[in-house]
Amino acid sequence: MNQQITAQQLNAAGHLTIGGCDSIELAHEFGTPLVVYDVSQIRRQIRSFRKVFEENNVDYAVSYASKAFAAIAMYQVAAVEDAHVDVVSAGELYTAIKANFPMDRVSFHGNNKSREELEMAVDHHVGTIMLDNFHEIDLLADVLEVKDATIDVMLRITPGISAHTNKYIQTGQVDSKFGFDLQSGQADEALQKVLANPRMKMRGLHAHIGSQIFELAGFEGVAKKLVEVAAHWRDQFNYEAEVINVGGGFGIRYVSADHPLQPEEFVDAIIKAIKKETSAKGLSMPAIWIEPGRSIVGPAGYNLYTVGSRKDVPGLKPYVTVDGGMGDNIRPALYQAEYETVLASDPQAPIKEHVRLAGKYCESGDILAQDQGLPETKPGDVLAMLDTGAYGYSMASNYNRNPRPAVVFAENGKAQVVVERESLEDLVHLDRSYKQ
Repeated sequence: MNQQITAQQLNAAGHLTIGGCDSIELAHEFGTPLVVYDVSQIRRQIRSFRKVFEENNVDYAVSYASKAFAAIAMYQVAAVEDAHVDVVSAGELYTAIKANFPMDRVSFHGNNKSREELEMAVDHHVGTIMLDNFHEIDLLADVLEVKDATIDVMLRITPGISAHTNKYIQTGQVDSKFGFDLQSGQADEALQKVLANPRMKMRGLHAHIGSQIFELAGFEGVAKKLVEVAAHWRDQFNYEAEVINVGGGFGIRYVSADHPLQPEEFVDAIIKAIKKETSAKGLSMPAIWIEPGRSIVGPAGYNLYTVGSRKDVPGLKPYVTVDGGMGDNIRPALYQAEYETVLASDPQAPIKEHVRLAGKYCESGDILAQDQGLPETKPGDVLAMLDTGAYGYSMASNYNRNPRPAVVFAENGKAQVVVERESLEDLVHLDRSYKQ
């Protein structure tokens, strides 16, 4: 029996429900593979983050890291819930603009922003540019001069803290492509360049130590380090940070072996650490910003698949193949991410066998799960993969020229398509004939 599925998620027929909607009916109405979000769960997590800040009586921003999943509808939900968002490309910014998201609550990240992206951010009055390198400082300075504009900025630093997580998603260590190094003096030099430019308003400093982190120590460490830097900048350069942004990376439960804290517990520890350190160093209490992505949308997402072929070889684990795979969820193939999957028509059915859950893509590595316990399945059964809301659809591809799936938002028993399923015509609409 799957411990991640509660009795409240089952309807009278025993089917898995998502946002009050029967998952079998969703699969039949919208087709598979299908990405479904429980919107109420997204709202609850944003509110839980906000509550812990308000209980600690500190100024704050909960900035949704939209690389986890970006769509017009997602930005609209974030706007209603009074969240900020961080974007990392012109595409994400454009999507937020199309969603009428308040631009003053947008932060623009990235380690290689183009001139065109910075111009777009300035033209649309983005709230904060997160400066990542010296080239960007110079580029933004020129853009602001040409446009006779000003903008708020923060400096991203690499705090020298390596979070206990997959090496592909560590970002806080010294040897990282992101941010200004502390030990070499890069961060101090960057601060002086920004303070010398009247078109840039320096708001504070930012660090991000990685993703899918389960331990408090890394977050408490980065909180302490950022306050140390803030105190150094006050003493050395007479600058006091208004904002300390500790990033995100709060881990979630994917499989039974995962035992993360509740995301808001990480935040409570960060707040208390910053309060303690600022008091000890005689600093004014800054606003605290966080940038959760996975912890907001990950547990709210489900991928629905239809079972197709099966391969049995004596002495080996069978392959059960579904109609999706690495094209809609690259994470298992990319860095061996694990998920749990249930039979949508009976999520608590006893496990009868352990199988390799395979995708339909023409790669031997297209395995969604290497060891998935399932009841007996047959072609046509609908499977629900749990906790797929982060970095699934956002990393989806058209590999093998397969269309990307539709995305459905479900809430209070009602479902609507928020991203249409791609058609075969969509796959070729940018192609052009070669004139020989």
